[in-house]
Amino acid sequence: MSELLTPAELRTLFLFESLDDGKLAVLAEHGRVVRYPAGDPVYGEGEPATCFVVLLGGVITLTRRIHGDEVEVARTEQRGVYGGATQTYLGDQVDQVYMNTMHAVSDVTVFEVPADLFGRWTREWFPMAMHLLEGLFFGMRASQTIVGERERLIALGSLSAGLTHELNNPAAAAVRATAVLRERVTGMRHKLAMIADGRLDGSRLHDLVELQESAVKCAANAPQLSALATNDAEEEVADWLDDHGVTAGWDIAPTLVAGGVSPGWLDQVATAIGPENLEPAVRWLTYTIDTELLMGEIDDAVTRISGLVAAAKQYSQLDRAPHQIVDVHELLDATCTMLQAKIPPGIRIVKEYDRGLPRVPAYAAELNQVWTNLIDNAISAMGESGTLSVRTSRDPGNFIVEIADTGPGIPADIRPRIFEPFFTTKAVGEGTGLGLDISYRIVVKKHHGDIRVESSPGDTRFRVYLPFEEEPIQ
Repeated sequence: MSELLTPAELRTLFLFESLDDGKLAVLAEHGRVVRYPAGDPVYGEGEPATCFVVLLGGVITLTRRIHGDEVEVARTEQRGVYGGATQTYLGDQVDQVYMNTMHAVSDVTVFEVPADLFGRWTREWFPMAMHLLEGLFFGMRASQTIVGERERLIALGSLSAGLTHELNNPAAAAVRATAVLRERVTGMRHKLAMIADGRLDGSRLHDLVELQESAVKCAANAPQLSALATNDAEEEVADWLDDHGVTAGWDIAPTLVAGGVSPGWLDQVATAIGPENLEPAVRWLTYTIDTELLMGEIDDAVTRISGLVAAAKQYSQLDRAPHQIVDVHELLDATCTMLQAKIPPGIRIVKEYDRGLPRVPAYAAELNQVWTNLIDNAISAMGESGTLSVRTSRDPGNFIVEIADTGPGIPADIRPRIFEPFFTTKAVGEGTGLGLDISYRIVVKKHHGDIRVESSPGDTRFRVYLPFEEEPIQ
């Protein structure tokens, strides 16, 4: 038979000292004294919370499991301290599991009360306190949700500003190139009218059209020259133009060289056209090359804009189902693109992807928020220079994403706290302290994965573990 405590003995515990005799009698009837030898757990984190536990004697520790490590959060021998099913008064409004692990350091004696009974008594015996406690609990949770949403909005605003800046550069280049292209096409029409006014016979006009096609190919395949080589090539072309009577040859030589034109190619033009029509023909061909180069600029600008829009679409997942089978590499690339404007020039990005990894079931938009938080923290840690590494690998059951930086590292004394809500090492106004907490909840609670961290000066690594297969519904 289990050992019982008398109502008088229960009154010596500070938690119960104000209860009347009737309530103490109920506790004495249904509670029991239990002994645990040194080294045994009294209860384990994550297990169903079946008992409310009060320490009667001995030394206990409370530990939390944080990313694979068992971290001690309290150690005491104070008689009357309690733990276990401390949220049982909330009933089925929250998951009733143990929030920590209680270990017996020495031989320990505790008073245990069944959780369902203790929760019912709390609600019946202290109705006013129940309302206050429920309001406090759910109010704090709602506040945390609101602040978390604000953090998401702040991050989105920062990303939107960066994306706007990134889009503005190619858009401005396309507008500028389009305006110049319009001028060049007008000039081409004028020069073509001069050439085709009857001064060229049909065969030479045909040769000129072929040279135009050749000029287009030259422009498309023009080599990238060094500054010194470009300068030498422009001088050679300008000298050729001067020698053949083309006025202001220095003005068009840069365009011809950018289009891959050499003096040898210009000799072909002179042979095909003849000296009397050489200058208008060369200028017409220069316009052709210039328009081709401008269209290349426009194509590059529009391609870049299209790429940025695709990255934004991939990042936001606005047109996708919330839960889907995703290519994690695409999500990582989209996040890096969205954050590009925030990355200082002195920070180098290294991507080491295992492209053989399979797709995984995930909430894509929320994973992108995890990558954003981890990468943004890494950038902040490094300041203006360093190396940001994004790696993917696997273990038997998980897709692993590693975000590493070469910053100063996370001090050992604060490492256990970095995933706590509102904990931040940033200056006031620079962070809410919810980035890693949100990331933890997305990965662990929503994806049934894990986040682990290793840190030393010059090498901090956050690893995200995502299961390859969804956890079956119980």
